[in-house]
Parts: sequence; structure tokens; C-alpha cells
Amino acid sequence: MQDLKKSKQMPRTNFQELLDAGVHFGHLKRKWNPNMQPYIFMEKNGIHIIDLQKTIVKIDEAAAAIKQIAKSGRKILFVATKKQAKDIVSELVESIKMPYVTERWPGGMLTNFPTIRKAVKKMNSIDKLAKDPSWDNLSKREKLQITRQRAKLEKMLGSISDLVRLPAALFIIDVLKEKIAVREANRLGIPIFAIVDTNSNPENIDFVIPANDDASHSIKLITKIMTDAIKEGPKERKIERSKEEAENESKKAKKGRKTVVKDKKPEDTDDSSAEPDK
Repeated sequence: MQDLKKSKQMPRTNFQELLDAGVHFGHLKRKWNPNMQPYIFMEKNGIHIIDLQKTIVKIDEAAAAIKQIAKSGRKILFVATKKQAKDIVSELVESIKMPYVTERWPGGMLTNFPTIRKAVKKMNSIDKLAKDPSWDNLSKREKLQITRQRAKLEKMLGSISDLVRLPAALFIIDVLKEKIAVREANRLGIPIFAIVDTNSNPENIDFVIPANDDASHSIKLITKIMTDAIKEGPKERKIERSKEEAENESKKAKKGRKTVVKDKKPEDTDDSSAEPDK
């Protein structure tokens, strides 16, 4: 039991793993953001080196918080439109059935969410039309126009088609590139988890993970840790529900036994020992 408790407290990654993935490489000193000073270990050959011990702590904090969101059944929207992150994020996030944006961020994605939902509904209506017999009555030109419109919507919104309400949180790779997404989330009070490099501002980020946001190995390692944490959330919820149900059944059974004992009438006592009449 003690070993189990220890294993729960173990960090999700280690210094060597982060080092091998190149997580420690920041940007050139001249490009740095002074607000990242607490996360910088040193400067080497004009490049800032990130303090990996702090990265380990921040990864654990972010993973614990993101797991709780997933455990509650809410959605986390992943945002990664930079070239080296697109395929990594889409592959990892699709496996946990969370929404993601890997193409250009649609302006108003959060602040004008009803309009985005209308576009998604439009895409779904085109799908229904394609299956309807009336589709065959359309001309080739009309079919081509509708198909192109569908492809455009799919590219922009296909990965968020199941997002029926605003996400509970955002996970962003490169907050400098995704500044519009950061601004919209801040405006609506949506928590942000993010990989933040030495050239970015961590001030508007709720869960900062100081790390290299350019290297594919760094992106993959940290994103996988987060997706693994998200997987754990529903599993824990399922276990807790099973325990609660078992406890409730046990309480009902005990209550039932007490009721039976209470309702049972005492047997007639033998009056032979009573004092005879005089």
C-alpha cells in the first residue's frame, strides 16, 4: 500500500527524458521575454537554457489539473497550428476523442462560438444532402461547388465538429503564434495550459510548462503526457462510481437487515414462573 502511494507521487517524466527530447533549448538571448526569467537556468552560446527541474514540476501540476477536468467529463481544446506540431497533436488527441485546431485559428472561435456552431451545422447539412436522393438531381457544377465548400469547412472545423459547447480549457503549443486563441480564452475566463518557450509571455497562462515549443520531440513528449493524464480522468471517475455504488448497496443491505430485526415480534414468554393466586 505504501509503494502504491509512492508511485502516485512519482513525477510523470524525468530530467534525462526531457534532456533527450531537447526540452531545455530555449531561444536566442536577444529574442527572450523577461517574464520567462524564473524558468531560465543559464545562457550558453547566446541561447537560453530552460531549467528542467522547474519543467518537471510544472508538467506534474498541469497533468494533475487537466486530469481533473477530463474526470468531470468536460472537453479540452488543443491548439497547435505550427507545422512541426500539427501531425503530432492530431494523432495523439484523436486517440482521446478531444477537439483540436491544427489549421488556422478561426477568429471568434470562442468569443463568437454560436457562429462557429452554425458553420458546423452547415457542414452536417451538406453531409445529409449528399445522402439524399435529391443530390442526384443537382448539376455537376452545383455538386462541385457544394463539395468544395464541404472540404473547406472540414479543413477548418472538422476536428471540432463534436464541440457543442465552449471548452473547459485550452492546451496550446506556442502561445506567441496562437496569441488570438490566448486572447479569446482570457476574455472568457477559460483556463489555458501551454508549452511556453523563452520568447513568450507566461503572464496570461494559467498552467505554464516552460519548454522548447519548436522541437518535435519536445512537443510530442509533453503532449503525450497530457493526453495520458486525460485518459486517466474518466477511468478514475468510473472506479469511483463503482465504489460509490457498492457502498450504497452495502448500506441498503444493512438498513434492510436492521428493519427486519426491528419488525420481528418477540415470542410469548412462559408464565409458569409467575406467582400463583392466593
